[in-house]
Amino acid sequence: MIPLFTGIEKLGQHQAQGTSLVALVFTGMMGALTYALHRNLDLVAALFLAGGALWPARLGAKYCSGLPERKLKRTFGLFLIFISALIISKPYLPPVIHPEGYLLKAALLMAIGALTGFCSGLMGVGGGPIMIAGMVLLAGHDQYTAQGSALLAMVPAGAVGAFTHWRLGNVERRLLPTLIPGILIGTFMGGTLAHFFMEGTLKLIFASVLVWTGLRMIKNSAPSCDRR
Repeated sequence: MIPLFTGIEKLGQHQAQGTSLVALVFTGMMGALTYALHRNLDLVAALFLAGGALWPARLGAKYCSGLPERKLKRTFGLFLIFISALIISKPYLPPVIHPEGYLLKAALLMAIGALTGFCSGLMGVGGGPIMIAGMVLLAGHDQYTAQGSALLAMVPAGAVGAFTHWRLGNVERRLLPTLIPGILIGTFMGGTLAHFFMEGTLKLIFASVLVWTGLRMIKNSAPSCDRR
């Protein structure tokens, strides 16, 4: 969504990220409902993730407005590629001992949520990639449950980040009346389609989209040269 906003609508990076966070709230609600219908939603995990994300989301949104646009794009692109590399390489990484105790697992999920919240406000992506990677790599969830739970958890974090960006003037309100209905329809269709793929295929699709988006953002962050 962010590269489409900057490329087609010609929004600035801060406006694109703020507007995407507003849309993200509706993505999360519809997506979580779709995954819940397929019984791929861990409500308790989503609550812990969301609880850890709320305050850092506001902090990240404030920090975002103080960053140069070029640096923000480059950081965003590198972040997406790093997450995709973790997801693809999971089968080849040393096995991770997943926490067994309730309190230990809760603390891990809240820590993932805190990191997610900050990145949500900073990068305007809702932190979904971090939540999914953390749940799959560290907490032992499968890809389907991680995606469904992350969609629900990023609703409050995205709402906090979106509200902060709204107050800072980083939301293009004219796009919302047509953007939100499309988000609801597309999220339901995408969430339903995801369950027709094998888990390995779903991971590869998810990682490929992240790499493509990350490379575009890095390319767009390069300074333009006026050659004469």
